[in-house]
Amino acid sequence: MHFKTILKSLKNKTMLRRVLIVLGILVAYRLLAHIPVPLGDASTFKQAVDNLLTKSDFGNFLNLVSGGGLTNFSIILVGLSPYITASIVVQLVTKAVPRLEELSEDGETGRRKINQWTRMLAVPLAIVQSIAYIFILYQTTVAGNSATTATLTGGEWFLAVTSMTAGSLILMWLGELITEQGIGNGISTIIFCSIIAQLPATVATLGQALFDGSTMNLFGWLELPVNPTVFWILVGFVVALIIVIYFLVKLNEAQRIITINYAKRVHGNSAYGGIKSILPIKLIAAGVIPVIFATSFLALPALIGQLIQAINPGNEFGASLVNIFTAPSANNFATQYPDGLTAQWFLYPAMYFILVIIFTYFYTSIIFNTKEIADNLQKQGGFIEGVRPGMTTAKYLGKVVNRLNLFGALSLGLIAMLPFITDYVFIITMGAPIGLSISGTGLLIVVTVALENLRQIDSRALMITYDEYK
Repeated sequence: MHFKTILKSLKNKTMLRRVLIVLGILVAYRLLAHIPVPLGDASTFKQAVDNLLTKSDFGNFLNLVSGGGLTNFSIILVGLSPYITASIVVQLVTKAVPRLEELSEDGETGRRKINQWTRMLAVPLAIVQSIAYIFILYQTTVAGNSATTATLTGGEWFLAVTSMTAGSLILMWLGELITEQGIGNGISTIIFCSIIAQLPATVATLGQALFDGSTMNLFGWLELPVNPTVFWILVGFVVALIIVIYFLVKLNEAQRIITINYAKRVHGNSAYGGIKSILPIKLIAAGVIPVIFATSFLALPALIGQLIQAINPGNEFGASLVNIFTAPSANNFATQYPDGLTAQWFLYPAMYFILVIIFTYFYTSIIFNTKEIADNLQKQGGFIEGVRPGMTTAKYLGKVVNRLNLFGALSLGLIAMLPFITDYVFIITMGAPIGLSISGTGLLIVVTVALENLRQIDSRALMITYDEYK
């Protein structure tokens, strides 16, 4: 990264305006996270929200991507989940229907059309999820508070659902505005901001546990006003965090370089071509998208199970969905696994790992079309040494991508498994998870999005300051 170039580019009015617009959008997004849903006293739903976060991994994922919107019971409670779900559905249908696949390959016009359909599908999904969450939260509140017995009126339902749907669509719009500025993917940047926004609360909680009035004698020569157990856990956590971030950066930046040769052509007295170029293929071309897709895909059954239980308390099918599709954690270990580790504890991590691998292959096949790349190379007179142009090149590229995907998908899956691996270690050694596991999903999103945004900012800064290096 050329950080000096980036700082110098901020003197350019266009570049400065782009950065300020993105920062302004992120500030507006954080303000939205504190506007409550117009449904009576929002504080009465706090206990219901806490129960939802404890019982459902979808609640935790929703709170993650909405920047605490669920905890605050804000209008962006639904967050970007409808848009993510719509993207999965549209991309699956696009690969299944040949005419839609042809449309997706039809340049910018086709991609805009598919993006428009994705937005349109996100609207009914946002409405359905808004209704489901209001119903679940209201039923949980009524069950936990006998004083709350009033039935919601049609007007209250309409106002609450409309505000939550509008909040989800506003987030989608803000994400597209960020993308238009050309310094990062808008949806990923909003999710990145959501995770970062929750760090102060996490640091405050750790600070309270660390400075609880205890003292620790450090190596016999220094006395610190900290809790000894929490101190050494945090030291180990920070060391592990640095190591994981280092390997995440290495994996994210790893790529296979393929040399492209261009045939030499003579036109009159001038010669063209005869040069070499490169085609970089990233180890994890899909980035963080497979992890987000897998989390969202696994979380929906738990939401359906909670909805069934809210309608029909004691329903065994709903309870089974919640138990199977709830990620094991320190919050639910005592209640879900009173007898210690069982086979069910490993079921969710196994499904998660497999889905990450599947979505890695699936999404890479969408964003890296080997046939299209091979055709473009052939039209431009480019070829890979020892490989015939056309379909042979496409097959060669497909073989290279599949090999990279195997290692990349396994790496992504292991990163996503970090919380379960650390919990498993503490269950074996201490009898229960410690609740301070490294969040593989959150960490992966933060590192990947930060690197990608910095790369785009760096490229734009180099273009702006290009004349100064002539």
